[in-house]
Amino acid sequence: MALDGIVVANLRKEIEDRILGGRISKIAQPETDELLLTIKSTGGQYRLSLCASASLPYACFIDTNKPNPAAAPGFCMLLRKHLGGGRILAVTQPGLERILELTIEHLDEMGDVRRKKLILEIMGKHSNLIFCDENNRIIDSIKHIPAMVSSLREVLPGRPYFVPNTMDKKDPLTISEEEFLSSTASQPLPCAKALYSTLTGISPLAAEELCFRASIDSSLPVNTLAEAEKCHLYGTLRRTMEEVQEGRFFPNVIQRNGAAEEFASIHLTHLQGNVYTRIDDPSISRVLQSFYAARSAASRIRQKSSDLRRAVSTALERNVKKLELQQKQLKDTEKREKYRIYGELIHSFGYDIPEGAKEMTAPNYYDENKEIRIPLDPQISAADNAARYFEKYNKQKRTCEALSKQLLETREEIDHLETIAAALDMAVSESDLAQIKEEMQQFGFIRRRDKAKQGPGYKGQKKEKKAAGKPLHYLSSDGFHMYVGKNNFQNEEVTFRLADGGDWWFHAKGVPGSHVIVKTGGQELPDRAFEEAGQLAAYYSKGRDSEKVEIDYVKRREVKKTAGGKPGFVIYHTNYSLMAAPVIEGLQELS
Repeated sequence: MALDGIVVANLRKEIEDRILGGRISKIAQPETDELLLTIKSTGGQYRLSLCASASLPYACFIDTNKPNPAAAPGFCMLLRKHLGGGRILAVTQPGLERILELTIEHLDEMGDVRRKKLILEIMGKHSNLIFCDENNRIIDSIKHIPAMVSSLREVLPGRPYFVPNTMDKKDPLTISEEEFLSSTASQPLPCAKALYSTLTGISPLAAEELCFRASIDSSLPVNTLAEAEKCHLYGTLRRTMEEVQEGRFFPNVIQRNGAAEEFASIHLTHLQGNVYTRIDDPSISRVLQSFYAARSAASRIRQKSSDLRRAVSTALERNVKKLELQQKQLKDTEKREKYRIYGELIHSFGYDIPEGAKEMTAPNYYDENKEIRIPLDPQISAADNAARYFEKYNKQKRTCEALSKQLLETREEIDHLETIAAALDMAVSESDLAQIKEEMQQFGFIRRRDKAKQGPGYKGQKKEKKAAGKPLHYLSSDGFHMYVGKNNFQNEEVTFRLADGGDWWFHAKGVPGSHVIVKTGGQELPDRAFEEAGQLAAYYSKGRDSEKVEIDYVKRREVKKTAGGKPGFVIYHTNYSLMAAPVIEGLQELS
């Protein structure tokens, strides 16, 4: 994923083509770091979203409106005062920087014509929206950056605006061959890294593509290339930059195994093969809108699950420490048999021990009558020494029995928490999170909110609605319905409510993951259905990042739930196994 200078150039052209000369009719701030401008132009009405989010900054046209806060933030009110009804005079991009500048003409309070600039800086965590006057002096910004945060550039009202220092990078639009050879091509860096480290607006993804087009290994140090290869690389860069300058862009999304992985405004010819699919779209806004919709949804779910993740992590850490302590204590009880033997040998051979003896030697009939030395307390009799050793033995025996039970419970709790952690990674909706939260409350990992303490006038706690997250539903290449549980409650549902005894059940071996059910409808499953179900079980498991995952599969009738077992935990005594890659191919996801 790279919203680089080339994509910004594509955006600049699309914004200019659609709204140049248009008037701003509405200004809204739906999020703390996002503006939504409604602009009426000769081509119609457009909604331009400008987002300075630290995680997903972007600019694009959107089709639907967004809900706004009840009271408009101060920055939004300032823009409404100055830019309401203003006309878009220019849309510019300095060099190939990740910066968009909207020059807007409006009338001030005295009726005089004024020009202002609204600047979007798309720079990761440093992204910002800055409002400047005609003299490039900052009027305000959506994020204030004081000197204590950045000593290089303050972004505060009254300060002069200037483009951030890009570490003396060269502009790829204007760089000459001599400059390229003396700067970029002389670096002792891998070829791709040298490109994006020394040239403005070139992302690692674009750098890989340039190396591929030039038939050069991107991992080779660029300063070791032959002179002809360096010149060929510059020629490839020059041709790509000519496409940018002429406005010849090719917006596209690259999908890998059906999931959007990259987007660009140039053809990514180095990403090809069976696992990659390129989807072209004439509008870079639509590309960004579709790409970021999934990413922002995942980001939003991850943010909403942060408290649950923290609770799971804390409980896991606590249980792992408890397990280590219990294992250490259990190891200490391994010497208990020695105390029993000491006691028995004192009873058998201690009748002639002299008073005040500190030890005795006796044949150990448990070890071929080898002699053994037994420490004694000289202050007490032999019988009392034997009783003391038997007492130590019995105490450690009771400790061992209790610890063995506690160890089993701790391991089960760790396993349970690991399944919850895996479920949090697979959650795609708030209802999924609600189910996970309900499970954590049921088993005491988090406490339920006590609504009875909500002050005077509270009339009692209403019965909470049960979370209603749904399992994933896929259709295999051969038309068989497959269901995937995304958490323990859903695993319970697909295995014991959706599935019949003759259906097939799949699960990643030895790691937390989803229960996958294939509905057979009384038919024999073809080999491809087994492979696809195995891929689903591998993909929706903790082993997703591995090349291959071992999958257990068995008829559903062989899967049993233990009495009092936790949700989603099952046993089976006979099964088949297969190795599956954690990818989803040829499967249609159904709602």
